[in-house]
Amino acid sequence: MLRIQNLTLPLDFSQEDLRRKAAKLLNVSPASLEEVKLLRQSVDARKKSDVRYICTVGVSVQNESALLVHCGDPAVTVWEPVPYVFPTVTRRSTQKPVVVGMGPAGLFAALFLARNGLPSIILERGRDVDARTEDVELFWKTGSLSRTSNVQFGEGGAGTFSDGKLNTGTHDPRISAVLEAFVHYGAPEDILYQQKPHVGTDVLRGVVKNIRHELISLGCEVLFEHQLTGLKQKDGCLNAVTVMAEQGPYELSCDTLILAPGHSARDTFRMLHETGIPMEPKAFAVGCRIEHDQAMISEAQYGPAWEKLPPADYKLACHLPSGRSAFTFCVCPGGQVVASASDYGQVVTNGMSLRARDGKNINGGFLVGVSPTDYEGSDPLAGVRFQEQWERAAWDLGTGGLPPAYAPDMPVFRAPAQQVADFLRGVSSSSLSGVIATYRPGVTPAALDDCLPGYVADTLRSALPILDRKLRGFADGGAVLTGIETRSSSPVRILRGEDLQSPLRGLYPCGEGAGYAGGITSAAVDGIRVAEAVARSL
Repeated sequence: MLRIQNLTLPLDFSQEDLRRKAAKLLNVSPASLEEVKLLRQSVDARKKSDVRYICTVGVSVQNESALLVHCGDPAVTVWEPVPYVFPTVTRRSTQKPVVVGMGPAGLFAALFLARNGLPSIILERGRDVDARTEDVELFWKTGSLSRTSNVQFGEGGAGTFSDGKLNTGTHDPRISAVLEAFVHYGAPEDILYQQKPHVGTDVLRGVVKNIRHELISLGCEVLFEHQLTGLKQKDGCLNAVTVMAEQGPYELSCDTLILAPGHSARDTFRMLHETGIPMEPKAFAVGCRIEHDQAMISEAQYGPAWEKLPPADYKLACHLPSGRSAFTFCVCPGGQVVASASDYGQVVTNGMSLRARDGKNINGGFLVGVSPTDYEGSDPLAGVRFQEQWERAAWDLGTGGLPPAYAPDMPVFRAPAQQVADFLRGVSSSSLSGVIATYRPGVTPAALDDCLPGYVADTLRSALPILDRKLRGFADGGAVLTGIETRSSSPVRILRGEDLQSPLRGLYPCGEGAGYAGGITSAAVDGIRVAEAVARSL
């Protein structure tokens, strides 16, 4: 097969247009191309008056070697896809591996083990995705929170209530296996070739459920509302775990535990620290969600062609003289800002969008990196306490700080929000008259300086005009900032060696919560890597 890069095509191109373009470059007839497969598609909007798609295709044709020489175009190369192959299983233990957490890391670890003859016992503290969705909708509507079934916990992990973005900055060969698995279980095929693939929260829920059905058919035991509460060891090796379930606590014998707890499992982090599992604090980012009119951003990105294209996103960053950097993260075109707390007394935001991305607003995390030098204390849980400190401040500002006359009519978990114009001037918003905030249960006009570290607020304020020069309208005064976003990634790293095990033998920290991934795809890839290590263990 030949790969042809950098084919430019109009926005309304068809499969036949793609075939003709590839044939013309190879100087053959379109009919002679046996297969034309779209491998990559991105938007080229450098010229706003002539926005185009840039495509990479794979083609099968007779006499490929001769055509390659005759063509002489560096954009045409030989391409042979290399399928992912799981390593030979050498595991000898008769005990089933135990997987904790049904986010992408845990799901893919369990899936690839089960596909290769090693079904596992899967423990998930939350509920199945259908029941979980009902719990989350009730929370957003009324402020009534379940501590075990919410945006952070439950089948699918935190990514289930997100945009479902699958792009990653890594180039691991396992990525293709992850994307192909998503398609197999119900995701749209365009995620295989889009430059920025996304599934959407509505489609992702069905994909997660289909993976669970497959796991059960392959012999896995899936146990919802079963929470890991302790580890037991002998001679430096794991030999059991303790679990809390509805029927009460119990002990489960195991010699292999894949621990994929998610980035918000603070009680699990505390248990591990008390048990003596080596951990360290790690960097993450803190800030807020910034919300704009989607049409304004799409037009700024694409020019007059914006109405012919899917809703635009953005990726912005700047480094300031102070040494701090501000950047956008997890941008959700046509989406909404969502309440993402996992306990009372805390306000946390995130972004989410449906497959169609057809909402009026676009939102993105607007964040500043923080590191262990910013935390009080140097122990492994210092970053957790840092998050909790500022989440409580956001709670006080959005809910607890409401005047008594308003409190009876307003549910808890209201988030503080501020118009960009007021934030730039350093004054509290008394009302929000521009972009309508999408966060539920609702927002309280406020000054975000009161729930952000001073250096974070100052960095965001300084960055806004700089980023506005990169994306016209980013600092629009009517845009709204909703606080606070603290869970951009895990605040801890559970240490592991080259064999992916903790010094406690048999314990395999995995995924974003353990500090080894950042997003759905990279977490799933790490889950596969850990599955490989378990399958090779003797």
